[in-house]
Amino acid sequence: MAADLTPAELTLLGLLVEKPRHGYELDEIISARGMREWTEIGFSSIYYLLARLRDRGLITEVGTPPARGKTRRVYGPTAEGRRACARSAEDAVAELRPVFPPVLIGLANQPVIPPERLRAALDRRAAALTERIAAIGAARDAQPDVPGFVRAIFDYTLGQLAAEQHWLDDYRAELAELGDQPPTRKADGHDPL
Repeated sequence: MAADLTPAELTLLGLLVEKPRHGYELDEIISARGMREWTEIGFSSIYYLLARLRDRGLITEVGTPPARGKTRRVYGPTAEGRRACARSAEDAVAELRPVFPPVLIGLANQPVIPPERLRAALDRRAAALTERIAAIGAARDAQPDVPGFVRAIFDYTLGQLAAEQHWLDDYRAELAELGDQPPTRKADGHDPL
């Protein structure tokens, strides 16, 4: 991704290129499209991000229509904002970037986890994956008329979760075949947990 836009900035800018919006509407669309699964934009950060984009000349206020008696600032992209969004979006699609999931750190430290606690942790992860897949699938299915690119985001997320679910099923089966093995002891002789 272009160094000039953070993932959160690109996400909001892209939504504004799509259609001018106010902050509350941005939050609604982020929730409706399941974007909270892959972006760290909370409601409280939307206005901060809008101010940053505005200060950089990438968006501008395009209107303030009243909403239920309250005036809301509506933002849209500038010409430079459209160009920056296109460049950064293209880079984000093309670049393969490393991810740093905490599960890998846990697995790297697996020897200190007693086998029964490891099994329980993997079981909790499996249950969470099942719930997340169901929730995202329901969110996707509740919006049958979304544009193709929005459906692609849902499908990508579901594909990633399904791949992890497959890996987790295989790994749990492998551990079950190995049976209980005593946990590795720390160098100081104390039990790890």
